[in-house]
Amino acid sequence: MPRLLLATDAWRPQVNGVVRTIENTLTQLSAQGYEYEVIHPELFNNFPAPLYPEIKLAFPRQKTVARKIRDFQPDHIHIATEGPIGQRVRKFCVKNNYSFSTSFHTLFPDYLKALAGVPPSITWRFFRWFHSAAKSTMVPTHFIKDLLSARGFTNLNVWSRGIDREIFYPHEPVLSRKGGKPILLYVGRVSREKNIEEFLRLETESDKYVVGDGPIRAQLESKYPQATFVGYKKGHDLAAHFSSADVFVFPSKTDTFGNVVLEALACGVPVAAFPLAGALELVSQDTRLGAVDESLQIAVDAALKSGESSFCHEFSTRFTWQNAANQFISGLVPV
Repeated sequence: MPRLLLATDAWRPQVNGVVRTIENTLTQLSAQGYEYEVIHPELFNNFPAPLYPEIKLAFPRQKTVARKIRDFQPDHIHIATEGPIGQRVRKFCVKNNYSFSTSFHTLFPDYLKALAGVPPSITWRFFRWFHSAAKSTMVPTHFIKDLLSARGFTNLNVWSRGIDREIFYPHEPVLSRKGGKPILLYVGRVSREKNIEEFLRLETESDKYVVGDGPIRAQLESKYPQATFVGYKKGHDLAAHFSSADVFVFPSKTDTFGNVVLEALACGVPVAAFPLAGALELVSQDTRLGAVDESLQIAVDAALKSGESSFCHEFSTRFTWQNAANQFISGLVPV
């Protein structure tokens, strides 16, 4: 039975694409006979990250991390994030000549520029150093693979994403349609780096709904009273909110994939987005899936005209967590 040690700074109770991806992948690995152990912040004293309080940071002693790794005796080590836990496991591996893999989930150089004005050149230098020691670095799309390759990253492999078929499929709508106008929907964290104002500023005869919460929700609710903010949703309730929309609008320019794009398609909703990362790789394949454009306004107008609900759902069925887990396995390296 192969033994996988996975290190991550993103873990429950966080609700985000990184955590969902790890959880679903581990479920699939367990079904294929893998034994795994996760080193995560909840195992240690932790505190909220200054710019991102939903994320808990932990700074365990290096000796504690080393003992956990040695006690588990893994066949494979995967470092999912570049935070303090990821750094400690990386340090152990380099010191003891253990081979390991990493994954690149988030464009933190762009995040930190948006959140705190940190020059991207500084953070790119750190990320290039962090992943340079890995024998394999897994990325969610070919777009991100090309982007990182151009920045000097090596040993890159694609690890895609999947859909929970028991939750994400066309549901009965739950959002009210006012005066017959189309519904535009955003789902995700309500934070500056998500570029939500680009969505809220759209000049279109439609009802705008925001599903999610975050540090600038109150500010945006006050500034854009025509939009409706409904807070966090999950499970079938979230899928029903997706299914209520005529177009799912994904304004982010910093996400490396955007699991919500795939979830929207699975619920039969075409997508409007910028031509970046997951949206570009998915939606640009067929106009019936929606539209991508440098102008979000043009993308929304095109998606409203060309999107086909049944085709969106049918297209999404090719993305399974089993396939994604197989890609993950192929990117692992023996210690």
